[in-house]
Amino acid sequence: MSEITFHALPTELVQHLRGGGADAYGMPPERAVSTGSGTPCRHCLDDVPEGAGMLILAHRPFPALQPYAETGPVFLCADACARWSGDGVPPILTCSVDYLLKGYTADFRICYGTGKVVAQAEVAAYAAALLARPEIAFVDVRSARNNCFLCRIGRGRQEG
Repeated sequence: MSEITFHALPTELVQHLRGGGADAYGMPPERAVSTGSGTPCRHCLDDVPEGAGMLILAHRPFPALQPYAETGPVFLCADACARWSGDGVPPILTCSVDYLLKGYTADFRICYGTGKVVAQAEVAAYAAALLARPEIAFVDVRSARNNCFLCRIGRGRQEG
């Protein structure tokens, strides 16, 4: 299996949103309190702790509007949290039995035939197999139940 890295949302974007900056729909994030499960933060890639403040907002993990630029709800810790930079599979991908993975080209287009619901234990292997294909630039991981964006997977090791 080739080396892959799980990428969280950039800290600069998260700081913007925590400061009340507009989400993908031009709205400020909503504030809520976490129940402790089922509220995965896309920055630390773990659940927002029970009783902690969290943000709910619309996110589009693509640089521009285009037909394949899906937008959906995501959660963030309302307070500062460390951006995921660990090796291996992050906690955000250990809470469900399966996940939806899709490969994308460098111009942010879905590579048809790559979308697949995979068992939790197979996420890394399927992502590595997709990333072994030269036309695939990255893999997005989404909830198989709600289609929410969870994280992005790329080649190689985590950058600084």
